Amino acid sequence: MPELPEVQTILEALAPSILEQPIDDVSVLWPGVIDRPPPSVFVDWMRGRRVVNINRRGKYMLFGLDDERTLVMHLRMTGEMRMTPAAEPYHKHDRLAFHLANGRDWRFKDMRKFGRAYLVEDPEEVIWKLGPEPLSAAFSADYLAARLRGRTAPIKSLLLDQRLVAGIGNIYADESLFRARIHPLREGGSLRMVEISALVGATRDVIQQALAEMGTTLRDYRRPDGSVGEFQNSLQVFRRTGEPCPSCGTPISRIVVGGRSTHFCANEQTLT
Repeated sequence: MPELPEVQTILEALAPSILEQPIDDVSVLWPGVIDRPPPSVFVDWMRGRRVVNINRRGKYMLFGLDDERTLVMHLRMTGEMRMTPAAEPYHKHDRLAFHLANGRDWRFKDMRKFGRAYLVEDPEEVIWKLGPEPLSAAFSADYLAARLRGRTAPIKSLLLDQRLVAGIGNIYADESLFRARIHPLREGGSLRMVEISALVGATRDVIQQALAEMGTTLRDYRRPDGSVGEFQNSLQVFRRTGEPCPSCGTPISRIVVGGRSTHFCANEQTLT
């Protein structure tokens, strides 16, 4: 699933192609992609509009329109944004296409059909539950300590809770916990302040590096021009089961935490 670095990278790549470009028409190729309003209303409201600003909140893409509405989009597991010539045939997994006045299409492709589009007056009706951004000042050791106090859930599961911190998914949770040397099954409330500080710092470092390397491409993630990210070459534990730990050489372990595949070094990340 695209996480914060992938979503941000996609938005930065899209911006030059779609900002201030009139949307002549919209093709809804699978109505289920539209969460709200009804697809026919969605098309009417989008026709003739321009995207005037682009932002991100967690894993959500926010496209501010010239009528003060916001198009909110979530890629979910397999969603992709692509820019194509308008005459290019649709891919079988294309779900939504915005036809721009410059003869280009901005298309949303999604094999699994989990991605969604919301056209709303106020994006807060979609994103209001999200916690702070991991690179923001609000995501501090004091904040995290307060939110972890008394929690018995595994820290890996807590990091995936978008209400705690927005934008982190399976890849960056595993990588952050490894850099902080914290076992993924540790109860959230058991972490000491020094460990919490290390985790905040590790999370920031991982996200910043992944942004600089344009995200992680393991299977589906592509930028709008079809190019891939580079952070998969920097992964230290994620999907490296059985390979030597880059720090101590111990084979990387894999367990399931909260239904999610989880990778760690049993020597560097202990439960005690």
